[in-house]
Amino acid sequence: MLAAIAAAIALVVARFIRARNMQLWLPDYVRRRPRPQHAGPTHVMFCFVDHYEPMHGRPDLEVQRARVDRWCREYRALADRHRDADGRRPQHGFFYPEEEYLKEHLAKLEALCRDGYGELEVHLHHDNDTEANFRESITRFKQLLHERHGALPRHPDTGEIMFGFIHGNWCLDNSRPDRRWCGLDNELILLRELGCYADFTMPSAPSDTQTSTINSIYYATDDPLRPKSHDRGVRVRAGGTPSGDLLLVQGPVGLNWRDRRHGFVPRVENADIRANYPPTPARVDGWVETGIHVEGRPEWIFIKIHTHGAPEKEAEVVLGPAVDAMFSHLEQHYNDGERHVLHYVNAREVFNIVKAAEAGHGGDPNHYRDFILPPPPNRSAPGTARAAS
Repeated sequence: MLAAIAAAIALVVARFIRARNMQLWLPDYVRRRPRPQHAGPTHVMFCFVDHYEPMHGRPDLEVQRARVDRWCREYRALADRHRDADGRRPQHGFFYPEEEYLKEHLAKLEALCRDGYGELEVHLHHDNDTEANFRESITRFKQLLHERHGALPRHPDTGEIMFGFIHGNWCLDNSRPDRRWCGLDNELILLRELGCYADFTMPSAPSDTQTSTINSIYYATDDPLRPKSHDRGVRVRAGGTPSGDLLLVQGPVGLNWRDRRHGFVPRVENADIRANYPPTPARVDGWVETGIHVEGRPEWIFIKIHTHGAPEKEAEVVLGPAVDAMFSHLEQHYNDGERHVLHYVNAREVFNIVKAAEAGHGGDPNHYRDFILPPPPNRSAPGTARAAS
């Protein structure tokens, strides 16, 4: 009887794991090591990236306008209620889809970013693509964002327009088993050549595009003859050197034992803020405990969460009381100046601070927000943006 019960439980657990594609990442989760001890406070870099799609669901133009207008109005009010240790508001990363470009939408978001509430970056949905079309699409879009909307920085040494990237449908480097919603096995190489400074797509759990590497900041090397080359890579290390084609910045993944269904089944934490999984103090605590960091710099941790914030149902959460309470919890529990110091950062600043850690720098990460890549043209010059905030 006991053997039969054990077998039934094992079958239920196996089905639970398979239904959520947890077999992809559970081994890395089980092997996780605790974050090393360190002297002084833990600096918490909090980054909120948004697959910002005003045309989601193919609504008419008036609905699209209402979505963007609501964001430009309500996000200002929300962010103005909060400050980090440096006096900055929460920063929102608007990863806007190339295929949804409409000048009037971007003009409104441009104004929001110019006033210090975030930055625009590149998002793309594509299917069965070709290298030539991908190069043309990304090049055209990044130039449009930079020249027409003052977004995206230029590299100070090369003058190249640089961008952060999120792949639509989570399918970076052709990673879906059926090869849909991408088509390019050499996408990591192409992104590097086109000026991508880092990818912010992961995590994608419970999607089958999820990587086996989790809770990491790492370099992936592309195999142009195989998909999903970012499944594994080399973790960024303080005092190290770049080792791959593309830098990937992941958000937290794991089992949320604080939020259990039926009293014993943990929810899967995937860094996604949505209507059916809003942020809670317990989730925030779990993100901090995950402690994603550059190896050798454990006192700097990075929390990158994501959302699809434009549609009405999701906007109710991202612009509403739950996210307001999330920011308050961060400020009340992770910004005492002794145990924790809170920094609201955008994607570009995450890259800069990661690269500063890699170069061997320590201390206050606020000094490295513009370490390599400066603010885009539609933001104030380095230093004045923080003062104005």
